[in-house]
Amino acid sequence: MTAPGTSPERAVSVSEFNETVKAILEGSFDALWIRGEVTNFKAHGNGHWYFTLRDKDAQLSCVVWNRDTRRIPAPPDEGMQVTARGKISVWAARGTMQFAITALEAEGEGLWRKRFELTRAALEKDGLLDPARKRRIPAFPSCVAVVTSADGAALHDIVSVIGRRNPLVNVVVVPAAVQGETAPDSLVAALERVGRWGGADVVIVGRGGGSREDLWAFNAERVARAIAACPTPTISAVGHEVDFSIADLVADLRAATPSAAAEAAVPVLADVRASVLSLGERMRGGATRRVREASLRLRQHGRDLTVRARRVAERRRATWEAASARLGVLASRVTEPRRARLLEVAAHLQGRSPLGTLARGYAVARGVDGRALSRAAAFAPGLEFELQLQDGLVRATARAVELGAPPSALR
Repeated sequence: MTAPGTSPERAVSVSEFNETVKAILEGSFDALWIRGEVTNFKAHGNGHWYFTLRDKDAQLSCVVWNRDTRRIPAPPDEGMQVTARGKISVWAARGTMQFAITALEAEGEGLWRKRFELTRAALEKDGLLDPARKRRIPAFPSCVAVVTSADGAALHDIVSVIGRRNPLVNVVVVPAAVQGETAPDSLVAALERVGRWGGADVVIVGRGGGSREDLWAFNAERVARAIAACPTPTISAVGHEVDFSIADLVADLRAATPSAAAEAAVPVLADVRASVLSLGERMRGGATRRVREASLRLRQHGRDLTVRARRVAERRRATWEAASARLGVLASRVTEPRRARLLEVAAHLQGRSPLGTLARGYAVARGVDGRALSRAAAFAPGLEFELQLQDGLVRATARAVELGAPPSALR
């Protein structure tokens, strides 16, 4: 019996042929690395990437399914030299062959650097890299939260350093994955837990050293935004001193290593006590100096008030004396005419007074009952009466009474 396709009668369909080619090609090659230049890159709306790899003699259609793009730092640029790992894939419906890529690396740090700069630009656009938004790390924390792997060397270093520097500080571990595909989401969840709890004074987030791929979770944009959104001041401590991450850019403080982060977060207890004692001495000295200065100022104010009071009293006395003098002049002007008139009236009254009459040589006759005897008819022979003179009293008896004597006879 002849094989399929060996004669017109045994011809195979297009789909059968394509499926046969697909089975042969896909089953003949394991995953392998291919080097070439990227051209005609297109990112489809469904998340797949399509592009061509070429060299000077040939080209190869490539695809990166959306499930695999998450493991690649960034899409490649046009003309970028890359190495791609994948397998031959045949699309039987169209009879086309393509290279399905699961890993992609550029020469040097091309893709990694591109993703780093894209993330940095996005964060800078939103103001998250502005130095003005960074907060001061508390000088004397009582509780430090540590977001890192629960079984990593970084946690051991942080706990040891804090315990040595100040055993009174509480350390709360919020475990998270620090490498691998799950690390970004795990770090974000841990930071959100710290924020909801709100019991820490400062947060250290980081891990120990590792390869670029191991540390890449701390370059994830969502991790950076979680650090920036954390309500508690943050310290980033990722890798060694030469390592630098996006997390370092958004954290309130960047530490070269986890141990350095612990030193930056917690002061030495002995130094704190010495500082408190020194501060107490300075406060006491300052208070004594201020009291002394205030006492001197108070005494000076007292002297100034005394001088001012004396000047005020002197001015008031001078004013009173001047006012008194003016009142005296006014009083004299008012009372002098009245005084002259009073003297005139007094002189007139004096002239008409009985005493005045006596002083001019006249006498007043009064009966023994004290009534004045001003007429001759009031006398009778033998009547006893008294004569009031200027300088005394004369008791007398009337011998005779003569009526009708003219007044001139008395002169």
